Amino acid sequence: MPELPEVETTVRGLAPVLEGQRIARVTLRRPDLRRAMPEDLGQRLTGATVTALGRRAKYGLIDTDRGDTMIFHLGMSGRWRVDPSEILPHDHLVLETEAGRTLALNDPRRFGSVDLVPTDAIGEWPAFKALGPEPLGPHFTADHLKAVLTGRIASIKLLLLDQRVVAGLGNIYVCEALYESRISPKRAGGSLTGKRLARLVEAVHLVLDAAIEAGGSSLRDYARPDGELGYFSKQFKVYGREGEPCECGGTVARYAEGGRSTFWCPKCQK
Repeated sequence: MPELPEVETTVRGLAPVLEGQRIARVTLRRPDLRRAMPEDLGQRLTGATVTALGRRAKYGLIDTDRGDTMIFHLGMSGRWRVDPSEILPHDHLVLETEAGRTLALNDPRRFGSVDLVPTDAIGEWPAFKALGPEPLGPHFTADHLKAVLTGRIASIKLLLLDQRVVAGLGNIYVCEALYESRISPKRAGGSLTGKRLARLVEAVHLVLDAAIEAGGSSLRDYARPDGELGYFSKQFKVYGREGEPCECGGTVARYAEGGRSTFWCPKCQK
């Protein structure tokens, strides 16, 4: 599933093509993805000018001068294709700009979504209302983690995946951040001290920044809007490396928790 770095990479790839451009045509090639797309999506976007692009958690945001924001989620296999040579069967939404550029939202498994909400009410949109701070934003700090983790007995791994604690972190990057901070994913969240929490925040920043710089990870069907594959998977220290040697001399292990595989090094993560 595309995670925060993949969505951030997508938004950055779309910005030069869409920002400041007027949308000349909107084609919905099917009425739904994971859920129905807005019936008036085409009417509200056609003729609108894109004023800004952004991201919230794992959602991409496209603002227009009509006071609307199109919110897209890439689901398990979604990606935007820029100026495709042909429209493919799984290109479910196609945007064409007056400048002659074409963008196609491709989603073979159809677990993604497209919504359109008033920009000034975006914070009240149900999927955003309960979200925690952005992990790369100013409010994701050791003090924030201390406040929300105090007394929690659930594992730090599961708590970091809780979108109410921090928005947008997924399984891959939580595993990598816990490794970088040398924290066991099995530790109770409430047991972490201030110094460890500060180290964890720093590790989250380090891993996400590196992943964005690398264009994300190429897992399953993900690719950047320009068609290039992200290569952060080549930098994985623990994720997907069960049985391989760790830098510390230990061996990367795997266990299942919360329906997900957790990769870690029992020797150096305490």
